[in-house]
Amino acid sequence: MSDALLGHSVPRLEDQRFLTGAAKYADDLNLEGQLYGVVVRSTHAHAQIAGIDIEAARAVGGVIGVYVEGDLAADGVGDLPCSAELPVESGLYIPPRPALAKDRVRYVGDHVAFVVAETEDAAMEAAELVMIDYDPLPAVVDGMAAQVEGAPQLWEGAPNNIIYRFQKGDKAAMEAAFASAAHVVELDIVNNKISAVPMEPRSGIGEYDLARETYKLTCAAQGLHGIRSQLAKSIFRVPEDQMELVAPDVGGGFGLKNFVYPEWVLLLWAARKLSRPIKWTGERGEEFASATQGRGIRTQGRLGLDAEGRFLALDADLVADLGAYLSGAAPGASTRAAPTAMGGGYKIPTIHMESRGVFTNTAPIDAYRGAGKPEANFITERLIEAAARRCGFDPVALRRLNVVEDYPYETPQGLTFDCGRFGPNIDDIVRLLDRDGFEARRSTSKANGKLRGLGISSFLETSRGAPQEGAEVRFAADGQIELRVGTESNGQGHETSYKQIAGSRLGLPMDAFTYIQADTRKIRTGFGHGGARSMHMGGGAMMHAIDEVLEKARNVAARLLQADADGLSYADGAFSVTATGQSISLADVAVEAEGSLDTFVFDEDVPFTFPNGCQAAEVEIDPETGHIELLRYVAVDDYGTLVNPMLTEGQVHGGLVQGIGQALGENCTYDDESGQLLAGSMMDYWLPRASQLPNIEVHLEGVPTKANPLGVKGSGQAGCIGAPQTIVHAVLDALASFGIDEIDMPVTSEKVWRAIATAEN
Repeated sequence: MSDALLGHSVPRLEDQRFLTGAAKYADDLNLEGQLYGVVVRSTHAHAQIAGIDIEAARAVGGVIGVYVEGDLAADGVGDLPCSAELPVESGLYIPPRPALAKDRVRYVGDHVAFVVAETEDAAMEAAELVMIDYDPLPAVVDGMAAQVEGAPQLWEGAPNNIIYRFQKGDKAAMEAAFASAAHVVELDIVNNKISAVPMEPRSGIGEYDLARETYKLTCAAQGLHGIRSQLAKSIFRVPEDQMELVAPDVGGGFGLKNFVYPEWVLLLWAARKLSRPIKWTGERGEEFASATQGRGIRTQGRLGLDAEGRFLALDADLVADLGAYLSGAAPGASTRAAPTAMGGGYKIPTIHMESRGVFTNTAPIDAYRGAGKPEANFITERLIEAAARRCGFDPVALRRLNVVEDYPYETPQGLTFDCGRFGPNIDDIVRLLDRDGFEARRSTSKANGKLRGLGISSFLETSRGAPQEGAEVRFAADGQIELRVGTESNGQGHETSYKQIAGSRLGLPMDAFTYIQADTRKIRTGFGHGGARSMHMGGGAMMHAIDEVLEKARNVAARLLQADADGLSYADGAFSVTATGQSISLADVAVEAEGSLDTFVFDEDVPFTFPNGCQAAEVEIDPETGHIELLRYVAVDDYGTLVNPMLTEGQVHGGLVQGIGQALGENCTYDDESGQLLAGSMMDYWLPRASQLPNIEVHLEGVPTKANPLGVKGSGQAGCIGAPQTIVHAVLDALASFGIDEIDMPVTSEKVWRAIATAEN
């Protein structure tokens, strides 16, 4: 493989259009004769729908139709599915979820009616005139409170609002280990509910071709093949080849755009009913209220240690607040995903996890960057930090004592680490931070009336997502080589990375390739980008496809050069006869091959990769106000081989900032009494600004994995897996002199101020 491209920080090809306004997002697209849709949403968290009066709305000029649940039901439109698969003993309950609420609304933002008009202004005016007669019901917005006897019940099929009960691990072995432990620490751990807040809200255009009897949805979405399958099979009940999905440029997603939403159903149904394209674009307030939210898990955790500090057992009892309905993959984070990372990169002989999913009168929860792995790492690291502080161990030495250092290493969950640098990551962090000089820095802060804290934590990602993926290489008539991949970008730089991979393997410049993604008409199959999987799964499949292309091409070239195939060498885009120097270009071979070089590869049963790292933060706190200033953030991370170091570092920066945001302020807050969303706009939902962040230092130290031919490990989710606990540990270190060793995220200035005031009194 040529190193001319692979491993180099090539600037993103996409940036030319992104930065010059030439990018095309779903909301930029308009079709001739299109109509506009607006969703009428519930203003109540929980209420019976006593009646809906649409006459005034229908009378607005330009309004084509106002539709309610019965209109869709009359046409046989199915409910939105949840694809989660859990063991039978979990008792998983999946409630019906029509695209428009039937009889009852269950959260503020629930979909009640759909207005279609000639203009967006007319649709919005009419939406204001849809009169809904609500009979309010009691609401519950807290996952713990939802299970209490007498709490408002959202669904008859889920007594005490419990959706499932899930277990992983050997409970008897765990209890025996705790019985023998010299030290046991326990914590009540809150992983706060947050919004993804992608730069681009959801948007889409639905079309229906009567002659071909086909639906088409152009949308700001990811994982299109999965969405297509659910729309076709479960909702519209048509063959998949009658459902086409296309995504243009997508401005961020972080999991939020991976699922079937009521809006996609409404657009396609109304387009078929009215025989015209229909466009909908979500406003920011709609996204806060009705798009999926993330995290929302509360855990009772325990860690057992022997007298020397060696970990013996970890026990985690999770309660996952999943909102009012089950979104497409909602139970996954708190069931199948979390155990893969529980225990991190530490030698913990026995790990047991139980989780319960519960309904609340809030927006549905689903996968958000990391989906279960951030929660598991947060539980693990918070328990380790508490053990160090309560039992008299040095936090760094305790981690270093217990990290995995010999490979392969099999975890209690049955996964096998093929490689990693858990220990060296910690050593590097200690050196880079000048930990030995921290007390002097703390003294300087104290002299200035400030509290200074240093937090360190490690992380483990289990990266793969779906264990299968496809990639295709095709030689187009214009001489371009098409790279068709089943993963999809929402800003990561796939167009650049895949061209680097192909260019390096084939010895051709990047402009020889055309990258094609997110189009179910052109991509045979695909499992999207979720799970930090694009280079591992998509890149691996692409490498296998290119290798098959070269093998086919070698035989054609041998025939054309009248030479033995074993006597050919390949470099710089051409086959050469080693003995004579005669050569022929891959382009000429492709012409002679007449399409026979086109290759599709579908990789199955691919193992996980295990990105890992250690991160540290220094903070300074004003005890008079609780204000927290993040002074420094350092990460030493292992992502294996780097296709493009600059893009990897950018992914890590983005994830770190999201994790820092969750730790310091982001929070989907609801009123306990009314169930109203209190963080429904950028005025109410705190996001970190560049001015509040230091220069984040990322050091990429990779150990290549053998799980794929590139040696890569996923980097897309790692930042927000490691950052929350790192920030919390730094804050707690600053507050240690007050005897404070617990504080819940988000760690706001007010919360810090109150903790200090309580400790002083």
